[in-house]
Amino acid sequence: MAFFPVFLSVVFVVRNQADKIEKILSDAAIDISCLVSDYEFIVVDNASSDDSIAVLKRLTGERGQANLQIYALTKEVDTDTASWVGLENALGDYVAVIDPLADDIGYLPEMLDKAASGADVVFANNRQKAKQSLAYRTAYAIFIRLYKWFNSIHLSKEAPQYRVLTKRVVNFILQHPQPAITYRHLPASGGFAKVNLDYDSKPLSARPKRLGESIDRGIKLLVSTTRAPMRLVTALSLFGASANVLYTIYVVAIAFLKKDVAPGWISLSLQQSGMFFLISLVLLVLGEYILHMTSLSNEGPLYHVGQEFTSARMTRNEKLNIEEPAAGPSALSEHVS
Repeated sequence: MAFFPVFLSVVFVVRNQADKIEKILSDAAIDISCLVSDYEFIVVDNASSDDSIAVLKRLTGERGQANLQIYALTKEVDTDTASWVGLENALGDYVAVIDPLADDIGYLPEMLDKAASGADVVFANNRQKAKQSLAYRTAYAIFIRLYKWFNSIHLSKEAPQYRVLTKRVVNFILQHPQPAITYRHLPASGGFAKVNLDYDSKPLSARPKRLGESIDRGIKLLVSTTRAPMRLVTALSLFGASANVLYTIYVVAIAFLKKDVAPGWISLSLQQSGMFFLISLVLLVLGEYILHMTSLSNEGPLYHVGQEFTSARMTRNEKLNIEEPAAGPSALSEHVS
């Protein structure tokens, strides 16, 4: 196996994995410790309702596992937001984001090899997906098509959640006003050198996803990453205003060319076309104003870390050449007296 003289941060997002988290982290430590010169595991607990927090606290004790950072969220958020909690607290030269139930950590050496060769972003797409409901799969397929249409990026294949980022990419995302939302797509669309890899590995288990929350997340992602939906609204408003102008011209032409027009039709048609013309103009201005305000707005935090604790033992500190100062003769004499 290749060895990389780098400091690697690995972000795990877990929820209700009290019975599996210790084995996941211990197995990962065996694989990572012989892969890089230094590492840290950042575990983001996504508001677990089981004993996950107690297990994680025990793992950060004196006799627990080394190099752990734990962030326990107070409420459940989507996977991308939870991943960003770990990313913005990562210290490594490279940061890997792994779903321990869906991604194969054994594929990480290939990803690091591409990163060490000059890639700022390395994506790994698992061809084998966990099974979800038909409604979720249908809604997800529609969202992927819409997103590709608006942004020219196939999120599932071109920007999967399993990724390795350099610290430079993380710092770039930090400059965005809403990094927790745009973290999913910015590495793929920010102009960085990227590599997309595919592999086959059976997911450990299927994590059911709520359709309602996924739709809400998808709408936020579309609105925050592209102006196309609002541009469509303003385009329709402009089209409505133009159509009413043409209809007004048509009504005036009928008034001059036709003599057997029903009484009141001309005045009523002009009145309606004028009203719809004004309404279309109002929608056009309002849409542009909303678009401008949205680009300037910065929503509050999407998450809150309720608890934060770190391993009592850090291997990088043990590698430092530091010795405790010995007590001098004066200190000993004072102690004796």
